[in-house]
Amino acid sequence: VQLQASGGGLVQAGGSLRLSCAASGRTFTSYRMGWFRQAPGKEREFVASITASGDSTVYADSVKGRFTISRDNAKNTVYLQMNSLKPEDTAVYYCAAREVAKVTPGYDYWGQGTQVTVSS
Repeated sequence: VQLQASGGGLVQAGGSLRLSCAASGRTFTSYRMGWFRQAPGKEREFVASITASGDSTVYADSVKGRFTISRDNAKNTVYLQMNSLKPEDTAVYYCAAREVAKVTPGYDYWGQGTQVTVSS
C-alpha cells in the first residue's frame, strides 16, 4: 500500500490542523492505521492508531483529549484532527499502515511525512 500524507503547516499555539493520509494500492480495510511523529533530535514516537473498521482508537498520553484519529474507508483516507496545539507538537508527522493479519509488532508501510510547526 502507498501512503500520501498532507495537511501540515504553520499554526499558532492553541490552533488546529487536520492531517490527511490517502492510501492506494491495496484494500484499505486490510490495515490498521497509525500516526507517528518525529521532532528534531528526537526519536519517532507513536501518536494515535485506529482499527481497520474504525471502531477503536488508541492515543499517546501526550495527545489525549486534543487529537482525534478517524478514517473514511470509502475514501481510503485516515485523518488526524489536532486541536489545542502546543509548541511541543512541532514535528514531522507520518502515517503508517499495519496489516490486520500481521502477528508481529510494528508498522510495515509509511508515508513521506508532513511538517507541523506550532509557534508560541
